[in-house]
Amino acid sequence: MYLAMSVPASITALTARTPELGALLERWAAINSGSGHAAGLERMRTSLRNDWVRAFPAAMVEEIPANAPGYNPAGVCSLSLRLRPNAPCRVLLCGHYDTVYEADDAFQTCRWLDAQTVNGPGTADMKGGLVTMLAALQAFEQTPHAAQVGWEVLLTPDEETGSHGSVELLRAAARRSDFGFVFEPGRPSGDIVQSRKGTGTVMAICHGRAAHAAKVPNDGRSALLALAGFVLEAAKIPAEMPGVLVNIGNFHGGTAATNVVPHWAKAEIDVRVTTPANREPLLARFRELADRVNAIDGLKLELQGGFNRPPKECVPAEIRAFAEWQRAARDVGVAPFNWVHTAGASDGNFLSEAGLPNLDALGPLGDHLHSDREFCRVETIAPRAQIVALFLHRVAAGETTLPSRR
Repeated sequence: MYLAMSVPASITALTARTPELGALLERWAAINSGSGHAAGLERMRTSLRNDWVRAFPAAMVEEIPANAPGYNPAGVCSLSLRLRPNAPCRVLLCGHYDTVYEADDAFQTCRWLDAQTVNGPGTADMKGGLVTMLAALQAFEQTPHAAQVGWEVLLTPDEETGSHGSVELLRAAARRSDFGFVFEPGRPSGDIVQSRKGTGTVMAICHGRAAHAAKVPNDGRSALLALAGFVLEAAKIPAEMPGVLVNIGNFHGGTAATNVVPHWAKAEIDVRVTTPANREPLLARFRELADRVNAIDGLKLELQGGFNRPPKECVPAEIRAFAEWQRAARDVGVAPFNWVHTAGASDGNFLSEAGLPNLDALGPLGDHLHSDREFCRVETIAPRAQIVALFLHRVAAGETTLPSRR
């Protein structure tokens, strides 16, 4: 067990910065950066660039297009900062600056629920994580062996919608790094994330035959009814396939007229799997259910889409790193915590796919994400940043060893 004196002064001093860090979070959360709001994303990126360049004037800064037609607004960019890219050890710290709250969302401003808890859009997911990341690196840069670790920060504009424009940037950054850190919010208990499900979207589109609803006998074929039967069966799949989740996200079809047998219908279905081996059996089960519909005269059901993020599975390098993470937490006085599996995905899934060991959900504690009840416990920002900074300090000092990717 390290004594308190083994923690560099710049790291212990972080707790005194809590009011400043809370004010920064409130300022960033006040900028609407919904994934589809191009002007808001640009304002957010500009604010981030200004704040990060002020903190790290020696860092190489690049704004990288994150084009993804059909997914991202035109012109959005990821923000990259790199310092000491040729250092003996290189780490990647990543986060996203988009939120689920678009320009027309009623949830636009912050309010303090008490002296240490701020309710606001993106306060936990994940502008609080970006504040944590910034504070951690500021403290780390003042430690005596910082020159031994090079770091890259990648801040992306489209994680909430699947990272379609950022995935190749994440993969390229992963190839340049030895270890990764993802600043999604921590669990309310303080736990971080050990593994995540892989995610995707299946679109089921059903074509039927229109007819007048009053025609007797009716030769119409209702695409809505056929698709309803399909999704009711699809929703039962998790009961027969452990580790799989299926959610009927939306369902619509027909026309404005109610006296017409609906000739088309569409459902978007969120799918999640625990391991890569779950993916093909799940898709095969969807095809089997579609074949039942297609066997009926006058109906055709087609499936589109598939998996976007692969599962994030725990590897031995992460197990070793987590033990050191817990040790750093103990030494800065953070209450004991564990790590857990979660169904939610993050960009950590892509880092794992690229072969980069990473720890995830390192941001501050909060809850009620993706709702107008979202909040961040501001008093947890500094302690979570202390863990990051002390872990990196020990890597730089040679007290903790990361696996070499090169």
